[in-house]
Amino acid sequence: MELKWHAVYTKPRWEKKVAELLTKRKIENYCPLNTVVRQWSDRRKKISEPLFKSYVFVRAIENQLFELKQVNGIINLVYWLNKPAVIKDREIDAIKGFLDEYENVRLEKTNVNVNDMVRVLRGPLMEYEGNVVSIKSNSVKIVLPSLGYLMIAEVEKTNIEVINNNYTFRPEKSLGYQYAFK
Repeated sequence: MELKWHAVYTKPRWEKKVAELLTKRKIENYCPLNTVVRQWSDRRKKISEPLFKSYVFVRAIENQLFELKQVNGIINLVYWLNKPAVIKDREIDAIKGFLDEYENVRLEKTNVNVNDMVRVLRGPLMEYEGNVVSIKSNSVKIVLPSLGYLMIAEVEKTNIEVINNNYTFRPEKSLGYQYAFK
């Protein structure tokens, strides 16, 4: 059995306490802390607060997962498709790297995902359909297959709608494009 990252759901404002309890039990964990500046009436101060509210990441083997629920402050594991969610090592590394480089990081929930098939609603590309290849704060980069070329356009998120996210876009070497169902 190999070690994999999982997410545990904690009591509100218990993220640091849970991380400390896991460390005492010699269970590898990661509680991403975001450095933010807080203003009080008499001073400003940099503090570290959890980036993900009520979540701590734990690196464990599958048969350790039940033991995690016994740790004070952990409410449950985070599940995906009725199984404990597995977080990729590179995603944990990306979070660590991002927090090492930046302060005052904030999270935004997005309803558009990479590989979603979307239709442009407004602008010069209106009614074109394409596949999302990247997402930025206010725009989405979409591949618009036409004439056998990859035409890439950045479109405001408010100007698109997801039309079908059950298939992914796969460019073929010389034969044009193919859509494959997930």
